[in-house]
Amino acid sequence: MLLVLLAHGVLALAAPALVKALGRRAFWVLALGPAGATIYALAQATAVLGGDAPTEHLRWIPALGLAIDLRLDLLAWVMLLVVGGVGTLVMLYCSAYFSREAHGLGRFSGFLVAFAGSMAGLVVADDLLLLFVFWELTTVFSYLLIGHYADRTSSRRAAMQALIVTTAGGLAMLVGVVILGVGAGTWSVSALIADPPSGPAVTVAVVCLLAGAATKSALVPTHFWLPAAMAAPTPVSAYLHAAAMVKAGIYLIARFAPAFSDLAAWRTVVLVLGGATLLLGGYRALRQHDLKLVLAFGTVSQLGLLTLLLGYGTRATALAGLALLGAHALFKASLFLVVGVVDAATGTRDLRKLAGVGHRLPVTALAATLATASMIGLPPFAGYVAKEAALAAWAHDGDLLGTIMIAVVAVGSALTVAYGLRFLWGAFKPRLPAGAERPGAERPGAEQGESEQDRTPDAVHPQPFWMVAPPLVLAVLGLAVALVPHVGQDLLGPYANTYPVGDPGHLTLWDGFTPVLAVTGAVLLVGAWLFWQRERVERLQAALWFPDGADVVYRRLMRALDRFASDVTAGTQRGSLPFYLGVILLVLAVGPGVALAAGLVGEAGTGPLPVVADAAGRDDVLHLGPFVVVPWDRPAQLVIVLVVVVAAILAARARRRLKAVFLAGVAGYGNAALFLLHGAPDLALTQILCETLTLVVMVLVLRRLPPYFSDRPLAASRWVRLAIGALTGLVVMMFVAAAPLVRVHLPVSVDFPEEAETFGGGHNIVNVTLVDIRAWDTVGEISVLLVAATGVASLVFLRQRSGAVLRLEPADRPGEDEPGEDDPGERTARAGAQEVRPGTWLLAGPTLAPGKRSMLFEVVTRLLFHPMILFALFLLFSGHNSPGGGFAAGLVAGLALTVRYLAGGRYELGEAAPVHPGLVLGTGLFLSAGVGLVALVAGQAALESTILDLHLPVLGHVHLVTSLFFDVGVFLVVIGLVIDILRTFGAELDRQAEPRSRTVGSHGRAGHRAGGDRA
Repeated sequence: MLLVLLAHGVLALAAPALVKALGRRAFWVLALGPAGATIYALAQATAVLGGDAPTEHLRWIPALGLAIDLRLDLLAWVMLLVVGGVGTLVMLYCSAYFSREAHGLGRFSGFLVAFAGSMAGLVVADDLLLLFVFWELTTVFSYLLIGHYADRTSSRRAAMQALIVTTAGGLAMLVGVVILGVGAGTWSVSALIADPPSGPAVTVAVVCLLAGAATKSALVPTHFWLPAAMAAPTPVSAYLHAAAMVKAGIYLIARFAPAFSDLAAWRTVVLVLGGATLLLGGYRALRQHDLKLVLAFGTVSQLGLLTLLLGYGTRATALAGLALLGAHALFKASLFLVVGVVDAATGTRDLRKLAGVGHRLPVTALAATLATASMIGLPPFAGYVAKEAALAAWAHDGDLLGTIMIAVVAVGSALTVAYGLRFLWGAFKPRLPAGAERPGAERPGAEQGESEQDRTPDAVHPQPFWMVAPPLVLAVLGLAVALVPHVGQDLLGPYANTYPVGDPGHLTLWDGFTPVLAVTGAVLLVGAWLFWQRERVERLQAALWFPDGADVVYRRLMRALDRFASDVTAGTQRGSLPFYLGVILLVLAVGPGVALAAGLVGEAGTGPLPVVADAAGRDDVLHLGPFVVVPWDRPAQLVIVLVVVVAAILAARARRRLKAVFLAGVAGYGNAALFLLHGAPDLALTQILCETLTLVVMVLVLRRLPPYFSDRPLAASRWVRLAIGALTGLVVMMFVAAAPLVRVHLPVSVDFPEEAETFGGGHNIVNVTLVDIRAWDTVGEISVLLVAATGVASLVFLRQRSGAVLRLEPADRPGEDEPGEDDPGERTARAGAQEVRPGTWLLAGPTLAPGKRSMLFEVVTRLLFHPMILFALFLLFSGHNSPGGGFAAGLVAGLALTVRYLAGGRYELGEAAPVHPGLVLGTGLFLSAGVGLVALVAGQAALESTILDLHLPVLGHVHLVTSLFFDVGVFLVVIGLVIDILRTFGAELDRQAEPRSRTVGSHGRAGHRAGGDRA
C-alpha cells in the first residue's frame, strides 16, 4: 500500500515534465498511478474477502506515538477499487479532453494524480491522525483542481468557496479526532471501532466527525459548494464530485457507523441531514438548464440517500448503502463524462439548445441511456438493485421510523426519475421545439461569419475514442454488476454485518410481487409524470416562495466577516510600527514578567535560588535578590557589553537612518564577539554573516527612504519607549538567569556530544544537531525562510512576478556586418532595450551609468568573488566536523552574489546567478525533505543519517554522512533567499526608481526599464 501511495507521489512530481515531453499523451503514463491502486486491490481480493486484512506499519515519530499505519479491510478495498478504477478511466479521458495547446496542463495533471493518491491514502489509513492528514490533502488538491481556470472569476470563487467550507468542516473533524484518540487511548482506527469509548465527550466528538463528513459530502446546509464547483473541468467533476472527494464524507460515515450509530446524536444528525439533502437536491435539480448543474444537484440528492443508508445503523441498510455507493460512482462518473463529450461536440451544455446530438453521437447516447437508467432505478441496473434493497430493509423493520424513511426515499427517488429523464431528454432529444435556439445557430447581433451552420448535424462534431470509451465502460459496468447481485452480496455482506443491529440484507433483481415493488412502480410513474409535466413544474417552482439559498447566506456571512475584519483592522492596525512593537513588548514584559516576579518573591522566604554548576564555589559571584550570578568570565566580555550598550543608546538617539542601521550592526557584531568568547565559533560566524547581510539589505532599502527620520518623537514618548525597552531587557535577563535553575530533568543536550559522533558521524555538535538530531526543527525553519522570501517579494513587487531572469542578451544589429570571430572587442550585448559592450571585469558593468560605477570596486569584486564561493564550499563540506555548515556557507555565497550585484547592478546579478530564486528555494527544501523520505523508504526513521566510509581512487578515505545532502538543501535555501532579497530590494527597487530618473548620456534609463519589464 505504501508503494502505491509513493507511486502516486512520484507521478505527481513528474507530471509537469511528462506533459512537457509527451503532451496530453502523458495522461496515459499518469494513469498508471490509479491503475496500480486498482491492480493492488484486485491482487489482495482473496485475503480481504477471507477476513485477513493486509496491514502495513511504518514508525514515524515514536516519541509521540505517531506511525504510518495502513490497513486494507473490506470497506477500504471497495473504496480503493472505486477511486482507482474510475481514476484510471478519467486519466485516459483527459488525454483526449484537453486540447494540445491547453494552458497549465502539467500543473493540472500533477494535482489530479496527487489527489488520487491522497484519496487512496485516506481510505487505507488506519491511524486517526494520518487519516486527517490525507483528508486535508484532498481538500487542498480539490481547491487547486476546481480553480484550474484561474483566469475565470467563477473558477476562483468556486475554489475558494469549496476550500473555506471543507476546511471549516475539517477543523471540526480534527477536534473530534483528538477527543476520540485521547478518550480511547489509541490512534488506531480499527482498534477504536472494535472497542469504542463512551461518554459525553465522545458524543461531542462524533458530532464533530459528522460535521466534517457533511461539509466534504455536500450535505445540507453546506451543499452549495458542490454545484458551484462545476466551474472545474469536466474530468474533475467526474472524478472528485462523483467517485472520490464527495465520497470521502460518505466513507467516514460508513467507517465509524459500526461503532457509534447507536448514539442518539449520531442518528439524529444522519437522518435530518441525509433526508433534507435527498429532497432538496432532487428539487433543485428540476430547475436547472445546465447539464452539469442537473447532475451536480442530483449528486447532492444521491449523497443524502447514501448518508441515510450507511449511517442508519442496521445491517440491511448498510448493505444497500455499499451497493449504492459503487453504483453511484459508476453511473454518475459516466454521466459527467458524457456531459464533457456533449459540451466538446456542440459548444454548449444548455439543455434548451441541444437537439439531434444522439444521432451524431450514438455511442455517447447509449452510455448516457444506460447510466441514466441505473441512476433512476430501472431494472436490471445496479441502481435498481441497491434502491430495492434499501426499501426492503426499511420495510422489514416495520416500525414508524422505517415507514417514514420509505416515504422520504420514495419522494427523493421520484425526483431522481424526473431529473434523470430531464437530463437524458435535454441532451439527446431529436429536435428542438419551435423557436428554440439550436447549438451553433446564429445569435442575434452576431457578426457575419461568426456563427456555425444552423443545422444541428453540422454543429455536432464527433469526439475521439478516449472521450467516448470511458463513459461507456462505466455505464456497461453498472449493468454487468447488477446481473450478478449474489456476487455483490457475498462481497459487501461481511462489512455490512459489522453493524451492531438488524438482520442481514439481500441484493436481488427479483424478489417477487411485494409492497416494495409497488413502491418502486409508483416512484417510476410519479417521476415520469413530473418529467412529462416539466414545464408546469418549472412554472410552479418559479411561482412558489423559496427561502434564500445556502449560497446566498454564505455570501452574506462572508461579506459581514469582511466588514468585521476591516473594522477590527482599522481599530488595531494604526500604521505605527513603534506602536505595534511597544504593545508586543509590553505584553511580553507584563504577562510572563509578572508571573516570574511572583515566583521570585515566593522564593525569597526560602533562601536564594540554586547555583548553577559553573558558578558553584567561585568567589566572584554577586548576590542579587534570590539570584546568585557571575558578572563575567573575562574582562573582555565587560568591554564588549559596554560597546553594545553604547551602540544601542546611540542608535536610539540617531537622527540619520544610515547611522542608526550601522550602530545597530555594531551591537550585532558585539553579540558575535560574546559568542566567540564563550567558545561558540559556529554561532559567532553565523551572527557575523547574518549581520553583514542584514546591513547590506538595510542599505538597499534605505535608498528609497529619506536620509533622516522625518518625524522625531516628542520627549514624553521617548521616555515611554525607553521605559519599555529597559523593562523588556530586564524581564528577558531574569528569564535567562532563572530558566536553567528550574529544571526537573536533565536537559536532552547532555547526550548531544555522544549522539553527534555515534549517530551523526561528526564532531561539530552544532551542525550535527541542525542536520540530524533536531533536523525536523531545521525543516520547519527553512520552510519559514521560503515563506518569508515569498511574502517580502509580494509586498515589494508592483507587478506580477515572472520566471524570467535579467541577463545580457546577444545584440542583433541589422544592417551591419557581422563581427569576426577573432575580434572580441566588437562583441555587443543587449540589456533590455539598451545595447552595451560587455565589460572586462564585470560583464554587466557598462549597463550602469558612469557616475554609479567604481572601477576599484569592480576589480576587487572580480578578485574576491571566486575565493568567496570556494570558501562557502569549504564551509559546506567541512561543517560536519569544523565550524561551518550549510547555513553559514549559504550566507557566504549570498554575500558573494551581493558583492557582484553592488558592483555591476541587476544585470550582473543575472549573470552571476542565472536561475530563478524560487527554483533554488524549492530545490533546497525538496532536497532537505527528500533525505527524510529516502530514509523512510530504506526502513529507517525519518531524516535518520547513514554513515558511509569509502575508499576512492585519488581521494582515498572518504567519510560520508547522508545528512550532508540535507545540509546542501539548507545551503540552497539560503542562497535562494539571498537571490530573492537582492531581486526584490535591489533589482525591483532599481526598476521602480528608474521612471523618476533622468537619462544620462548613452546609458539612458529607458533601456533598463524595458529590460526590467522582461524580468
